[in-house]
Amino acid sequence: MVRKIFSGVVAVWAVLAFGLYFSSADAQSKAEPDKKAAQEKAVKVDACYECHAQIKELHKMGKHIKLNCVSCHTGLDKHLKNPGPDTRPVTATSWEACGKCHKEQFDSFMNEAFHRPARDEKSQLTGRSPNPYWDKLMAGHGFTKEHNTTRSHVNMLVDQFAVDRAFGGRFQGKNGWNYIFDKGKVFDVLVDKYPEVKEHKTFIPQSAAAANPVCLQCKTQDHILDWAYMGDPDKGAKWSRTSNVVEVARSVQHGLNCFQCHDPHAAKPRIVRDGLIQALTRKEGDTLWHKDPKRTGIKVIDMGVRGFPRKIALLDKYDTRLQCGQCHVEYNCNPGTDTKTGEPVKMTDQRTNHFPYKDVFGLYEHYVNQINFLDFKHAITGGLLWKAQHPEAETFYDSKHSKAGVGCNDCHTPKVKDKKTGKMYTSHFAVTPKVMLKETCLKCHPKWTEEMARYSIDSVKAHIRGKMRKAEYWLSAVIDKISEGKKAGLGDDVIKKAQDQHLRAHILWEYWTAENSDGFHNPEMAKESLTKSVDESQKGIKMITDALAAKTAAK
Repeated sequence: MVRKIFSGVVAVWAVLAFGLYFSSADAQSKAEPDKKAAQEKAVKVDACYECHAQIKELHKMGKHIKLNCVSCHTGLDKHLKNPGPDTRPVTATSWEACGKCHKEQFDSFMNEAFHRPARDEKSQLTGRSPNPYWDKLMAGHGFTKEHNTTRSHVNMLVDQFAVDRAFGGRFQGKNGWNYIFDKGKVFDVLVDKYPEVKEHKTFIPQSAAAANPVCLQCKTQDHILDWAYMGDPDKGAKWSRTSNVVEVARSVQHGLNCFQCHDPHAAKPRIVRDGLIQALTRKEGDTLWHKDPKRTGIKVIDMGVRGFPRKIALLDKYDTRLQCGQCHVEYNCNPGTDTKTGEPVKMTDQRTNHFPYKDVFGLYEHYVNQINFLDFKHAITGGLLWKAQHPEAETFYDSKHSKAGVGCNDCHTPKVKDKKTGKMYTSHFAVTPKVMLKETCLKCHPKWTEEMARYSIDSVKAHIRGKMRKAEYWLSAVIDKISEGKKAGLGDDVIKKAQDQHLRAHILWEYWTAENSDGFHNPEMAKESLTKSVDESQKGIKMITDALAAKTAAK
């Protein structure tokens, strides 16, 4: 199997993508009237090329060379007659913009996965990070308010708005609980219950207002034309890392725009997440991608014609470890604390939009000693801790499946046959392979039955969940022991060393509560990490135990 998304993907997402990403000075990110776009007369693309050299280069290299600009932009005639910011065309950002030509891919993207519940909290007894340990181990962090398993991609922005930890209950389903069956633009499904309130705060008990503009970046790119590279504040960019997230949220509608992975003009694979582009181009050259001798080549293009920088990166080939790695990745998207100075790190700091793009074993060094950042202070120990975000790409990068040439698409968005037409196309129904074992696992394991494939998956996941439970027990024990040491009046030097052991153990465990495969993406890494977590916890316990014994002996 090859590590690429099949050619059907290119076409689907590229058409949609052509909509939003018309370059920096080309299209205005407003809600688009799709029907009107089809009614406008075609324009001479050479007239657009005169101002948009990047677009000319991209448009001429791909399958969309015959696609006229009016396919995805409206108001072009007015703009051509009087070019300028006030007449910028409106850009299509909807899934339907692609769906007009790519019905099968669009229909599959809109599918709903019913194999597990909506708002399925990981902290349930049978979840990935069950209580009573979860709330104790993460005490002081907003994820203790609600931490759910994933749903279909079409729901990702809706679910981000609705989760109790993000907007404090501001956004609720228009149809009550039945919103879980509704699809479409976010405000077709949800309603802002407090439209008169601009302040980002909690409105319901036991919730959190933890969302910020950076954490919306992987959920939607509706605002891509109004966001400067890295979210740096710029007078020409409407939104930045420091913007009021309520206002940003009110301005977007679509989760996972197609142009996040597919360039609309070149119809070629790309990435747009600025944090990932920054990671792949930083001078240290220390990511998993940099260390890969067979890494996929990238070409970074500055699309900034509006007076502020905006970057994309074209890929030499489809590589889902990079494309899916725009969102299914560990990254920091929130304020925290500088590990050297102890001072707050605010959203004005670029560290609040940062991708390590390293696996679990490189994260302690990266955060503590390289960029000097940690997320939150533990409410019981008082020590600084880290919070993981869904690191599937880094986990999978050097796995056995990846080395065998398997891509994310082979297991989650495989090639399927349309039942009516017999046409083969790339499904955009991103879901666990357990939902479609014939199209995924059995393609490479033809001697297996579906039952055997499911048995294999469940066995790996069960084993790793067992290791997670053991790591949680010892993390709880080290927290108790640090608390005991503080109450006994042990010196700050001993407490800080034990807190550091707690941090090391915490990273090696918590990574796997955020990684959404129960270790299946790389079971060898998961087992090594979780058993090392136990070792680190036990070292911390011994530090306090020895110090307490020494203090007693000295009396």
